[in-house]
Amino acid sequence: MLNNYRVTLEAAWLVKDINTVDDAMGVAVAEAGKRLNPDLEYVEIDVGSTQCPACNEPFDSVFMAANTALVGLALEMKVFDAENEEHAARIAKSVIGKALKNIPLNVVEVIELEHVEE
Repeated sequence: MLNNYRVTLEAAWLVKDINTVDDAMGVAVAEAGKRLNPDLEYVEIDVGSTQCPACNEPFDSVFMAANTALVGLALEMKVFDAENEEHAARIAKSVIGKALKNIPLNVVEVIELEHVEE
């Protein structure tokens, strides 16, 4: 039986010549959006979060040094008619990976969507 899934991937996005964390996040989301749209406009893009090792509170996944930022982006898409969670993750990585060549991707979460009877 084939199922539908929501797959979240994490992407490591490098932003150069940037002065603030907020600017780095904005540039990373905008650049990723340009590479994904219009063909993959159904992929949701957001800045990811990282857990603080000291207090366990989440914070924006951005590291800045020497006017260069590494921004962790969360990319989310629905995958329809996949055999299982692993198959859905491979489909998402393949589809997004083709548009974001040379951008490291990692599967963060795969959730099976509820079946809706018509």
